[in-house]
Amino acid sequence: MPRPNAAQLAYGSATVVFSTVALLLLSRTTEALGIVVISAAGLLLGVLVAITLPATHRRRAPEPVAPAAPLTDEIRVPAVRVGAGADTRIGSSS
Repeated sequence: MPRPNAAQLAYGSATVVFSTVALLLLSRTTEALGIVVISAAGLLLGVLVAITLPATHRRRAPEPVAPAAPLTDEIRVPAVRVGAGADTRIGSSS
């Protein structure tokens, strides 16, 4: 079984605390056996919440991509692109 992440631990712990307090307040029990049973039920409920919460999956390393074309010794230099009207500004003197 994989180790639980932080969200699973937080939700499980909060469920244990809140469900145990709620059950104790609703039942108004003062006997030791009743308190033990309610505490065990809260703990069981918290474990079930932590287990059923979906765990995040770790990302795998990306697979290397093969080059599309064979490499050659030729060096290609990109051509300079000049926008339309770049040298025809008003007031330019050349």
